[in-house]
Amino acid sequence: MPESKVCVVGAGCCGLAASKILNERGIPFDCFEKGSGIGGMWRFNNDNGMSAAYQSLHINTSRDTMAFSDFPMPRGYPDFPHHSLILKYFESYVDHFGFRDKLSFQTSVQWIQPRTDGAYDVITEDRNGRQRTRTYAAVLVANGHHWKPRVPTFDGQYTGRSLHSHDYREPSAMVGKRVLVVGIGNSGCDLACEISRVAESTYLSTRRGAHIIPKYLFGKPLDRVAPTWFWRYLPFRVFQMLFAATLRLSRGRQKRFGLPTPGHKILQEHPTISSDLLNLIGHGRIEIKPNVRELDGTDVHFVDGTSDQIDVIVYATGYDIVFPFLDQDVFCPKGNDTQLFKHVVHPDQPNLFFIGLIQPWGAIMPLAEQQAEWVADLVEQRAGLPSRDSMFVDIEKQRKKMQRRYVTAARHTIQVDFYPYLDELTRVRKRGKKWVSRYPSTPVRTVRRRAA
Repeated sequence: MPESKVCVVGAGCCGLAASKILNERGIPFDCFEKGSGIGGMWRFNNDNGMSAAYQSLHINTSRDTMAFSDFPMPRGYPDFPHHSLILKYFESYVDHFGFRDKLSFQTSVQWIQPRTDGAYDVITEDRNGRQRTRTYAAVLVANGHHWKPRVPTFDGQYTGRSLHSHDYREPSAMVGKRVLVVGIGNSGCDLACEISRVAESTYLSTRRGAHIIPKYLFGKPLDRVAPTWFWRYLPFRVFQMLFAATLRLSRGRQKRFGLPTPGHKILQEHPTISSDLLNLIGHGRIEIKPNVRELDGTDVHFVDGTSDQIDVIVYATGYDIVFPFLDQDVFCPKGNDTQLFKHVVHPDQPNLFFIGLIQPWGAIMPLAEQQAEWVADLVEQRAGLPSRDSMFVDIEKQRKKMQRRYVTAARHTIQVDFYPYLDELTRVRKRGKKWVSRYPSTPVRTVRRRAA
């Protein structure tokens, strides 16, 4: 008989949220972390090899919005804490709720194999290379999706140094260099700003314009300017218009800084947040370039016909979603299309759940909490799921909605709005109580609660 236990993969912020909730509910579980400590991407130079944190990294969502619902960040923290403070906060969270003994470090999940009875065989490997197979009633995958870099290909060959933003840590190697950063997302802007302070020249290449959003609007952190009901209840087009007007008043027009005018409206792409980029462009420290056309030795030719000699290229070009411990017949997010019900439930794999496989307009931790609460409901059979066909109908509906809204559908397959998605999870948990009786064959195994 399979063990009545849950496996959690990863001890980053989402894995910690899931572990805390399982522990609180009295559901027995094991959490496996490849690295030697908690924190995931927020552990600088994490020895699990999956962290993209750089030395100067600060959060982009404000302190109070990012915090777990029942464990606020210290009031002494700044509005946008440094990654070292976030890691201290996670350590305090684990100790406060007392589940550190359930976390197994330097233990990687090598393979997860579905069984015919709805359970899973999980093969792990410890620091000494010893493998062990355990059977679990359910698996919660929470190991993140910002770890497999996506690098574009251009015509020609580059002979200088190149790296992905995932491998960037600090700017000392860029001193006196001519550096090109490719990509105008959050990492691209952060790294271009930092590098520009030490490099001889810094160029930022973008295929299209982006709406640059400062961290503060009218003296308040961005995510605390509008009341929550704006995000929840205002019609999207109205909110979009108000947001654009507010941004224009507080920041001015981007065109005067040499940034290309975006071919899309605000809120139609994942936000690019930077309070420094426009200033540094204005100071002449960063020069905006269009897309790369061709590479030739250390010369980079751009689509506008200009060329520059470049010593280092930094690709801030995003990540591919992959899970090497799952067979592609089990889960294959081709083109980053995950095909999950509410971004959590696999319609064809009973008891396989994903925590934090989203890209929110806002903080991820409160959303991961609510996802984990829902999964705990399902594991305990306090809630059920709709039929398989109904789940796929909802998945397709959400996919089409994303395609209509976002300028590049392939980049926004897991995009969610913070408050609407939080409310959506609350609704699906409530409806799940009815689905238990309506669909008694819902494929969720009962997990025995440990004795009090």
